[in-house]
Amino acid sequence: MKTHIVRARRAAEQFPRSEHLATKIAEVAVDPVEVPAEVSEMIVNRIIDNAAVAAASVLRRPVTSARAQALAQPYQAREGRSGATIFGRPERVSPEWAAWANGVAVRELDFHDTFLAAEYSHPGDNIPPILAVAQHTGRSGADLIRGVATGYEIQIDLVRGICLHQHKIDHVAHLGPSAAAGIGTLLGLGTETIYQAVGQALHTTTATRQSRKGEISSWKAYAPAFAGKMAVEAVDRAMRGEGAPAPIWEGADGVIAWLLGGPEAEYRVPLPGPGEAKRAILDSYTKEHSAEYQSQALIDLARRMGPAIGDLGQIASIVLHTSHHTHFVIGTGSGDPQKFDPHASRETLDHSVMYIFAVALQDGAWHHERSYAPERARRPDTIELWRKVSTVEDLEWTRRYHSNDPAEQAFGARAVVTLRSGETIVDELAVADAHPLGARPFGRAQYIEKFRTLAEGVVDPAEQDRFLDVAGRTLDLGAGELDQLTCAVSPEVLGRAAVVREGIF
Repeated sequence: MKTHIVRARRAAEQFPRSEHLATKIAEVAVDPVEVPAEVSEMIVNRIIDNAAVAAASVLRRPVTSARAQALAQPYQAREGRSGATIFGRPERVSPEWAAWANGVAVRELDFHDTFLAAEYSHPGDNIPPILAVAQHTGRSGADLIRGVATGYEIQIDLVRGICLHQHKIDHVAHLGPSAAAGIGTLLGLGTETIYQAVGQALHTTTATRQSRKGEISSWKAYAPAFAGKMAVEAVDRAMRGEGAPAPIWEGADGVIAWLLGGPEAEYRVPLPGPGEAKRAILDSYTKEHSAEYQSQALIDLARRMGPAIGDLGQIASIVLHTSHHTHFVIGTGSGDPQKFDPHASRETLDHSVMYIFAVALQDGAWHHERSYAPERARRPDTIELWRKVSTVEDLEWTRRYHSNDPAEQAFGARAVVTLRSGETIVDELAVADAHPLGARPFGRAQYIEKFRTLAEGVVDPAEQDRFLDVAGRTLDLGAGELDQLTCAVSPEVLGRAAVVREGIF
């Protein structure tokens, strides 16, 4: 890996195009290096993972709304262009709208993969836009694998080097450029075209973090889908010869100077060198539980501590000693009263580690629907326990969160449970059980089990079998066969989807 120093530049400063970060990203995207077998295998795992969470969310209102919007954009096939599929439906639609609908389905339950470093990310969000363009343009499974490997590599490398949340910029600002680069690799585009597409994608997908603050709405799921849709459109424009603001990161009025650290800030972004394989996906990890990633280890910790505590009514207080991110984003350091509101939205409860820890203690389990049900959040005993939970930042947990050593990196907490008697029960967990270094790491069998569990009652068993067989053979799929990488859902099942109001389309 080569580390690139990225900083703002004065308007009059000599700064050749070859030194722009967007150029460095484009050069990685066009590098014809082979995709390692273990990377291909992990991409298949994440294709299965995305399908699992899409199945679980396909009947939910935000997903139904996005699907209705996409279905209003049908695509009339022409030579070399056939449209793309929407999860659950047979129709073909324009690829940017397929990226939109499928992106929302994948993200709605906050239940797919994650990578955490200087910034946060769900790199599986790259798959819907890259797959949609691959289907539309008749590409092969090998083309798809190459494109997805680039998308993961660029997003994860940006996440390693550039912190967005410190400046209240939403993390999907790293997704637009990564998806554009991945589509560029998929289509075999040149450096100049990918450079322009990356710049456009960043420019159009940079927004504030209010989507994950206060009253969190369905836009939390829509934001990455929007970034994927914008990436498809950015590549289309760049292919037609249209340019982007430049230099997009480093310009005097660019992203770094005015939206991030300012004119004096300096960032270090690692990227593969020429001929170096794109392996970043192997550093990411998926979720066993449908909750914000920093909650994963805490759910497992709560399940472990419950039997040791016994009668939860004897608890006087629970303090979670944890990282800066967990404390300030999903903990009491956020200052969000909504995180203690029993009438809060599912999206808000998903970002309340106090609620999550309390429910996991009481239930000894976590479920993507039952654990968020309004009647579950409003149980008097839950509300009482919930309000006894608080978080504090522990500098050692913050240091481990940002460690570059995978063996030391930690996303958990130390829980101090004080009983009414004054006795304390203390336990800690650094990583979730499903993490590669956890008690029960996810492998192909676990991804398949997750898919089977979440698809039950939604996708017919025979269709589940067909999809899993095709997904396992992704690398061998020929040109035009990628339309098989979706799941059919019967009209009877889709008829149970949430009722949505009509819009403009």
